[in-house]
Amino acid sequence: MTGVLSSLRYLLADIIGVDDEAPPFLPDGLPEGAAPIVSEGIHLLIDYQGPSYAGLYVHRLRRFVGRRGVDDVMLGEIARLMVMRMSYEDPIRIAQSKLAEAEMASGAPNVRFADDIRKFRLDELIGALPAIVAEPVLDALEWVGWLHMPVSIRFGNASRWSIRRLRIEAGLRRWRLFSVRYAKERVWVERWLHMIDRSLTRQPAATSTIVRTATMVQGYGDAYRQGLADWHAIIDGLVKPTLDENLPFADLAAAVAEARAAVTPDPRQAALKRTIAEIRARAREQRRVANSE
Repeated sequence: MTGVLSSLRYLLADIIGVDDEAPPFLPDGLPEGAAPIVSEGIHLLIDYQGPSYAGLYVHRLRRFVGRRGVDDVMLGEIARLMVMRMSYEDPIRIAQSKLAEAEMASGAPNVRFADDIRKFRLDELIGALPAIVAEPVLDALEWVGWLHMPVSIRFGNASRWSIRRLRIEAGLRRWRLFSVRYAKERVWVERWLHMIDRSLTRQPAATSTIVRTATMVQGYGDAYRQGLADWHAIIDGLVKPTLDENLPFADLAAAVAEARAAVTPDPRQAALKRTIAEIRARAREQRRVANSE
């Protein structure tokens, strides 16, 4: 609930179209070794969305500063991976990057730019719009069976018209935090942080492994959807039941590593689901044997 309220608070600046907050300070007590990572993350998120959004990043990170079991390396890894997820790649971000590329080369007239062609799913493009607009469109697309239709988008910055179009696309940044995609990303980030938090209490030896599961979710399109589905399968099948004390894993880290090794680019997740079932069966058998002795 705290994360939800914080997200809503940081949305207020975008409601009126202005984000004039000062850049957030580094969290108190932040170890020197993690400070460069967090500082870079703050600047990246200001460029990505604005100072208020960077403030949300600092707010989320603060819960792990000084936490027992979180050393400098782990804190730096949480900070690095969280900024990676909070700056997820969407059409708005790609437009921002192409504009920045053009601005950096503005003093070099002989530089030639190549168009960047990206392939998205139609639901992904619509999902970048505010939910109030996107949701009825997504419902209609699902009804006609076009939800997963692939769409190629050209991002170019070689002409005035292409630059103008990039500015329009990048200008949608104001509404990103109201989008369908952002709502899903917010839930994912909060769940990932919650699993880290619970692991520190119940399975501290597995915490670093759970932190690194964030690398499963990257990019956009089918690869992003696949990674997200695989992540949820591992969390729901192994991590959460263990932290809920419904599975007796003494070494949760090894179980997660074994499951990740079974990940393949298969939408059905056949190998992953089979491996998770085998790991769970072994755990239950070990508990049965231990109880019978």
